[in-house]
Amino acid sequence: MSGLQELDTSPVPDWVRCDGCGTLVYGKRWLRTLRCCPECGHHGPLTAGERLRLLLDPGSLRLLPFSVAEADPLGFTDSRPYPRRLSEARARTGLPEAVLGAVGEIEGCAVTVACMDFRFLGGSLGSVVGEIITRVGDVALASRTPLLLVTASGGARMQEGALSLMQMAKTSAMLARLDEAGLLTVSLVTDPTFGGVAASFATLCDVTVAEPRARLGFAGRRVVEQTIKETLPPNFQTAEFLLERGFIDFIAPRDRHRAELGKLLRAAVPRHPEPRGHGDDGDRADEVVVRDPARLRQDDPHGVVRRARRISRPTTLDYAALLLEEFRELAGDRVSGDCPAVVGGLGRLHGRSVVLIGHQKGHGPAELARRNFGMPTPAGYRKAARLMRLAAKLGLPVVTLIDTPGAFPGRLAEEQGQAVAIAENLKLMAELPVPVVAVVTGEGGSGGALALGVANRVLMWEDAVYSVISPEGCAAILWQDPAQTGRAAAALRLRSRDLLELGVVDGVLLEPPGGVDADPVAAARRLGLAIRSSLDDLDGLRGDKLRTDRHARFARYGAEYVRSAPAADLVREREAS
Repeated sequence: MSGLQELDTSPVPDWVRCDGCGTLVYGKRWLRTLRCCPECGHHGPLTAGERLRLLLDPGSLRLLPFSVAEADPLGFTDSRPYPRRLSEARARTGLPEAVLGAVGEIEGCAVTVACMDFRFLGGSLGSVVGEIITRVGDVALASRTPLLLVTASGGARMQEGALSLMQMAKTSAMLARLDEAGLLTVSLVTDPTFGGVAASFATLCDVTVAEPRARLGFAGRRVVEQTIKETLPPNFQTAEFLLERGFIDFIAPRDRHRAELGKLLRAAVPRHPEPRGHGDDGDRADEVVVRDPARLRQDDPHGVVRRARRISRPTTLDYAALLLEEFRELAGDRVSGDCPAVVGGLGRLHGRSVVLIGHQKGHGPAELARRNFGMPTPAGYRKAARLMRLAAKLGLPVVTLIDTPGAFPGRLAEEQGQAVAIAENLKLMAELPVPVVAVVTGEGGSGGALALGVANRVLMWEDAVYSVISPEGCAAILWQDPAQTGRAAAALRLRSRDLLELGVVDGVLLEPPGGVDADPVAAARRLGLAIRSSLDDLDGLRGDKLRTDRHARFARYGAEYVRSAPAADLVREREAS
């Protein structure tokens, strides 16, 4: 296929009845709203051609020319022969199969696309469909462009038996090759996406986007209800249902697809930072980051704790909005949920693409409760780990903002493996092949904070704290007297000055007059300068050198208290014996 005649818009009657709410919509208005109901927001189906025109920049679309031979490996016949079904589908849709491959641009970013069409035998995954999708992936690999997969399917094609099942493995292996090559993969889930497609390439991409109310699942609703003999909730398997449970990154209405995908594509490409400005409104990194503890105030430790906990202090999302260009938050751990106490995503800091991850508390009672007061569950740490792996794949620096009383100490958190989730993050961060900069912006509470803190460079705000336990907890356990909280705060040496002396942090950011919450814009500017300076310092390190730098940083804590023979001597002694 070299022409674009396959992409003509399908005809629309004078009036269209919305499948979502039953409203009659004038046909021309239906087209203007991209086949979305203006009353209820229901997204009607699009052909593959319509969707490619919607997604790709005008004039950039080029279909990939695949020559398709008829496939009937089983000689299958049900109520009519399989070849006849294929012929009828081709005549009805004007397509050779249930997927189109194309290359083009989205907001100026090159992209390779495979787009499914549900009209063709329910978008089912047969041998030809699997082969085309795999070859589209090969084009993305050869051209080193991101891959976008647009899904609409009922599942594997029954008429091809086990051979259709093999396409799940083949397309999954293709995505693994793109992982190894460090290329971004994005899945755009449209309604419906089920069965073998849902259980392979639709859910294996780096980022999964869904249209509102799009359904995604392995078994269909009716099959599940018949199996378990229960009535399922109305939103079962919808995009909204899956977002809450951590299986998709975000929901984008159809008229926002190009803009959202463009933002994602731009942020996912490693970029050099913009040239430094002259003074950056009067601030320089060496003026706002203190390396000498003697320059810092000797404030009452308990008072510092209270200031660190002020709910008016900027949160991770506040800093993301003030610091990053085109920040795109990503959600979900892909296992069990989306913990709102940890947020993260892609954006650009002074032109440099980064992955930002941080604890999120909130500013009012409702948000604090919804965010669990910044105390993550295992899903939060797994989400952070997923984003770190994405950063490693794409070669992007990781920036973490730490502000938590600690990991959530609940029963469900323990049942879901809180300790394991934290431990796995520590190991993962130690081994990341990209630069990592961590900043304690408020409370640095125990292992729940450290799970985002294994970095090449660790900074903190002047009025932040970092400790193995809260002063209240320490007073209760060791003094067995809550009145000793202030004494415990002093003994723990949790202030920025103390931690700089101990070498736990590499620098302390001076807060604007009145604190970071008195002038969040100035605070964000200082934070951005400090992070940029740290990343600039790490620019010359790659892969193993970054890991070695990180290992050495944490290896020094406690090393002076233990003396032992060099490892080489121990080996020789063992060999001699």
